[in-house]
Amino acid sequence: MSRYLPRVVGSIADLLDELCPEIEAQLKPNLHGIFGGVIRGYLPQAWAFKTETETVTLDVNTEGSVSLRSGGSPNPDVLVKGSFDALSAALSIRNPTNVPAGSIKATPLTSKGNMAFQFLRNRFGL
Repeated sequence: MSRYLPRVVGSIADLLDELCPEIEAQLKPNLHGIFGGVIRGYLPQAWAFKTETETVTLDVNTEGSVSLRSGGSPNPDVLVKGSFDALSAALSIRNPTNVPAGSIKATPLTSKGNMAFQFLRNRFGL
């Protein structure tokens, strides 16, 4: 028996869609002032999430708005690959200790993606 019980959802896009308002709520208030200028330097971002049957890209623009689109990005900042069950569990539970080690491979592909990944990885359960 697995150490996690993934929530039953139709797709990874469904789970990411639930996270979009949370990410915006965390990000938008921090885009003002001097600190905001630093954060804006890491935007826009594109994170591609790929399972055996689905690829979804989460985009964050320079205003902190988050959107999803079906399919991959030609130049993602972060690529997250895993089985549907593993990614579903990670995005549902958001605790990486409850997802089997090695079942998800998250790879920052740009320096700005790496910085954002270090800051946001727990938000995604990675």
